[in-house]
Amino acid sequence: MTRDRAADRAAVRAFRPNRRVPAIVVSVLLALLSLLVAAETISGLAGRPLRLVPYDGMLGWAASTLWSNPLFLLGSAVVSLIGLALLITALVPGRPGMVPVRSGDPDVIIGLRPRSVASALAHAAEEVPGVHSARATIRGHTVAVTPATSGWDEERFAQEVRTAVLTRLAGLNPVEPYRVAVNVKEHK
Repeated sequence: MTRDRAADRAAVRAFRPNRRVPAIVVSVLLALLSLLVAAETISGLAGRPLRLVPYDGMLGWAASTLWSNPLFLLGSAVVSLIGLALLITALVPGRPGMVPVRSGDPDVIIGLRPRSVASALAHAAEEVPGVHSARATIRGHTVAVTPATSGWDEERFAQEVRTAVLTRLAGLNPVEPYRVAVNVKEHK
């Protein structure tokens, strides 16, 4: 199956989670703050300030506080860290909720649940002769497979399980490559 890089990028982008919750929180807070500032400004210009915010006390504190005051520096640091955390949250992509796979058609985007992919890979490992049961988990771009066997040749089992899992993974045809780690357990 040929690889269409544009289709691969579209599939990865389609299943990348967007950052709705942080965006909604920030937008609601900024909207409330701007409404408060607008209400205070308009009421002050009209000659009847609302005084929802005790800005006389805040103005007095701001006029008498030095820039080197530890309380001022602490407040500035906290606001800067919150802003930096929000910026990083917005820029760093989240973990996708689906594993994008190639469909052969660049206009069709298919995603499989990571749990379903892990289950399929565990079943592939269980088909290896001598393996009683197997578990598979997906963390990032690594598939960790733990087969249980009663045999003594762990290295041979590990290689056969790795081959079976890689074959099944190739059949699923994920857009992004996965590394397979096998940890054979002795079944008693």
